[in-house]
Amino acid sequence: MNTSGRLFASAVVAGLGALAYARWESERFTLRRATVAALPTQQPDLRVLHLSDLHLVPGQPKKKAWVSSLRELQPDAVIATGDFLSHEDAIPEVIDTLEPLFDIPGAFVLGSNDYYAPKPINPARYLQGPSGLQPNRPMLPWQDLVAGLTAGGWLDLTNTKSRLKADGREIDIRGVDDPHISRDNYDDVAGPFDPGADLALAVAHAPYLRVLNPMAADGANLIMAGHTHGGQLRVPGYGALVTNCDLDTKRARGLSEHGGSALHVSAGLGTSPYAPFRFACPPEATLLTLTSAV
Repeated sequence: MNTSGRLFASAVVAGLGALAYARWESERFTLRRATVAALPTQQPDLRVLHLSDLHLVPGQPKKKAWVSSLRELQPDAVIATGDFLSHEDAIPEVIDTLEPLFDIPGAFVLGSNDYYAPKPINPARYLQGPSGLQPNRPMLPWQDLVAGLTAGGWLDLTNTKSRLKADGREIDIRGVDDPHISRDNYDDVAGPFDPGADLALAVAHAPYLRVLNPMAADGANLIMAGHTHGGQLRVPGYGALVTNCDLDTKRARGLSEHGGSALHVSAGLGTSPYAPFRFACPPEATLLTLTSAV
């Protein structure tokens, strides 16, 4: 074999190895922990479990068991930032997976994949900017998903503001429907957060600036979102190449600051069923420990 042939064969082997690793990593479920100063002075810590982007399809016993096991962490609250589904028959699986967590105060918003069934897409499309809603994607029975989650006791934050009580604390909480498919309407919930609440919390699926900016301006202590998959494929030493929204890639996952608010973006727990790979970005849930600001 000549030099060019050997190089080609090496490239093929390396590519197949990377693909096999990325498939394996898609099931390397990881619990991340982070601490953020978001509570008033001299309050005890409050622990919030952040779940996002499960993208469940029928089956997936390893993912389901891992998520259910998070009940053992005994968080004070659970916030789920959408994209529970990737299949029309997955709603019973979602409810069964989350059932152990339903006795914990919780709240949720939906993502685009809860409304519309996934379709194959050229991954290179994401390098050109946020993906749009593809025509002729069939709708999923999202109303049944909402009914199951609210029957479990969790608050539906779809363009809604509410109060959530956790560990004796009053959380002034608001959320929007998914900005990625333009279902958000922050005007429905806009206005200053209650300064008497123990925590001002804002929630969205996709962290677009048009919702992050007013959430921060209204005084959110913490904003929580998902959608980005952390880039899903990250370059070691560099990070995410895309966020699939207008948030910069340096904040594709984890904690950052936004307009005076803490922002936490979850890299999520799943993938598209048409691209079941992650690279340098294992699927995750995050236990946030909220501490006193002073």
